Amino acid sequence: MSTATSTRRTAKRRHRCPPDGFRTGHRQKVSTAQEVRHSRTYDVAITVGLIAYGLVHLLVAWIALQLAWGRSSKEASQQGALQELAAQPLGGVLLWVVAIGLFALVGWRALEIFWGHLKPGKKVSSAGRAIVYLVLGVSAVKVAVGSGGSSTGQQRTASAQLMAHGPGRVLVVAVGVAIIAIGCYHVYKAITKKFTEDLAGGVSDLTVLLGRIGYAAKGVAFGVVGVLFGWAAIAYDPQKAGGLDTALRTIKEQPFGSVLLTVLALGIAAFGLYAFSWSRNARR
Repeated sequence: MSTATSTRRTAKRRHRCPPDGFRTGHRQKVSTAQEVRHSRTYDVAITVGLIAYGLVHLLVAWIALQLAWGRSSKEASQQGALQELAAQPLGGVLLWVVAIGLFALVGWRALEIFWGHLKPGKKVSSAGRAIVYLVLGVSAVKVAVGSGGSSTGQQRTASAQLMAHGPGRVLVVAVGVAIIAIGCYHVYKAITKKFTEDLAGGVSDLTVLLGRIGYAAKGVAFGVVGVLFGWAAIAYDPQKAGGLDTALRTIKEQPFGSVLLTVLALGIAAFGLYAFSWSRNARR
């Protein structure tokens, strides 16, 4: 082997191998992340966050029940649930606790993605969950400071702006299809009990039952929201688009709508109760 060839191979190996300082810094970051994930504060933050997440679902279920059996002007959505919470004694304090807990869940998912040992599909799922927690946490902050508006109105405005352009209608349909896919995945998790992968240790049959009912109910709700988005684009009517509130009101307008909405509300409440159990048995 010539000296020149040996020199080139040595140079390539040096190029492939990161500098010692980089490796040391990476190891330190991984070590710090592991310390955080095994800390008591981290466990408490996740517990509080999941309890907050469950509480929001219980409030949504309560508003949906009011809508099913009476005239309710409250928005049957996560935004409406936060506004309902704000109206309670010490509501402002509770909203900040909810917001902090939800932001803690964002951190939980971020640590999973960057320093966990997740497969690519799981990383995508964790990223999606992190976005949900982040949006809900930001909404809680907005309601706490008095700047939270109607999420349904915002969604319809956004849909109208997109539909003003040709490609925008296609995008709205794509959003609807994506939401329907999420709903189908939730139903799949309910049928296969795949959500139990989020749980550590043995859990009761009741917890599994609540999870199956809750995920199935959320899947149905997502499915209706997705159909509404798609139909809004096809009919070129942004008023038909909307989030959870629009979906629940659409169900109410169907034959036996009050009964159907009650069943769905109880399912959403089941997910809220499942989240409480999840908070005690979450796989960190």
